[in-house]
Amino acid sequence: MLILHKNNNINGLMDADAIIIGAGACGLMCAVQAGYLGKKVILLEKNDKPGAKILISGGGRCNYTNLFSSDENFISSNKDFLKSAFQQWSVANTIAFFDTYGIQGQEKTLGQLFPIDKSAKDVVEVFTTLCTDLDQQIITNAEVSEVLSSNEGFNVQFQKNGKQRILKSPKLVIATGGLPIPKMGATDFAMRFARKYNLNIIETAPGLVPLTITGKDEEWYAQLSGNTVFCEVSNERISFEENILFTHWGLSGPAILQISSYWQRGEVFNLNLLPRENISELIEQERSSNGKTLLSALFNRFFSKKLTDAMSKYLPIEKTVASMTKLEIELVYKTIHLFTVKAAGDKGYDKAEVMRGGIDTKELSSKTLECRKIPGLFFGGECVDVTGWLGGYNFQWAWAAGYVIAQNI
Repeated sequence: MLILHKNNNINGLMDADAIIIGAGACGLMCAVQAGYLGKKVILLEKNDKPGAKILISGGGRCNYTNLFSSDENFISSNKDFLKSAFQQWSVANTIAFFDTYGIQGQEKTLGQLFPIDKSAKDVVEVFTTLCTDLDQQIITNAEVSEVLSSNEGFNVQFQKNGKQRILKSPKLVIATGGLPIPKMGATDFAMRFARKYNLNIIETAPGLVPLTITGKDEEWYAQLSGNTVFCEVSNERISFEENILFTHWGLSGPAILQISSYWQRGEVFNLNLLPRENISELIEQERSSNGKTLLSALFNRFFSKKLTDAMSKYLPIEKTVASMTKLEIELVYKTIHLFTVKAAGDKGYDKAEVMRGGIDTKELSSKTLECRKIPGLFFGGECVDVTGWLGGYNFQWAWAAGYVIAQNI
């Protein structure tokens, strides 16, 4: 249980210039950048090794930034909040930083930058090596239980190997990530901390997460499990063109993960299953050249046989294109280009890439990321109400936040 309370009699020497709770992307970058400035920090990490989320990102390859990253690629109650951080630490800064330490990037798709001949382990090693070189201490298997504040700073109590320890510092950084993902040993530390000290929290939910289909449509989706289709996925607010993946429980794939961050339970969204073509025009062209072509044969040029066969539930796929009526062609157009999906829910935090919502940005200075109500306290990374798109954007925010905080602790 987390406790934050006032203690006006903290005695003894300070252990560091700052204590960082969470040795993930933001915490590690903060420690290194602080070290460059001659500041000593101590990182407390609950897991048995730092950088847990970095290690599993991109299938272990680590999509560490995106060439096109800007504040437009993020969801927040205040999108202008990001402008200062990204001015202080840009994509170019990220690329130069990793290039200096032997991590050279290669664009895979849509601006996603991956190490050319390195892996996520190498990315983490950059930080752990630098922390050692800069005399920044990382304490793993450290679970924080209590935080006390005073006019002099903070006392942080944590447990390691069954023993309680207390560290003291004038500054405290909370970079503990989003809500719990059991496989990574994550916790809701930041959210509990914020509630305890009456900091506002923007409603949280899983982001970049697969969506589930139940009820009468469940069997239709399940029969297509394993099929991938390049689609435009859209709602009234935004659209994405990438692959979707049918699963036995619903929909996944990059485009679905993207739209999930803009989706609320009860809403519908649309699939354009053929975004680079107009199916009505294709039917008319086929009627002119070979009217005996079956609609199913035309579909098979663009879709898997499984998807074509599944469309028989909605469309007369065994009719020849020449025999189709105007109303039937209109139905084909709406089904292919405006296929409506009403998801029942999502797969939860265990399958989510990130958390939506978090510490309200109004509680923080956009220039320093310091908490307005608690001087000397900083929040960074995923626990803040800043959620990026899929494709390296969230790492770019983590690096930028770590840099900004380091300048101000």
